Amino acid sequence: MEDESYNPWSVVHLVFEHLADAGLHPVLGATGHPGEPAAELLRCLGIRPDPEGDQRLSEEKDAKLAELREAFFGDS
Repeated sequence: MEDESYNPWSVVHLVFEHLADAGLHPVLGATGHPGEPAAELLRCLGIRPDPEGDQRLSEEKDAKLAELREAFFGDS
């Protein structure tokens, strides 16, 4: 069986809706970016998080590309 992966936010949203319906008020990422706590929640449920769903990776990639453009082309 091939491993399935999911965007962490899809599963986290489902879990949080269920908790809210039960009258609970969950908080995720109160001390910073909620991506890693969301991914850890998935791992606890036996689900491998999909790194493509992590916005931080996209932001890091964009920042690195901007840094490379600046190094190669300077101010344009």
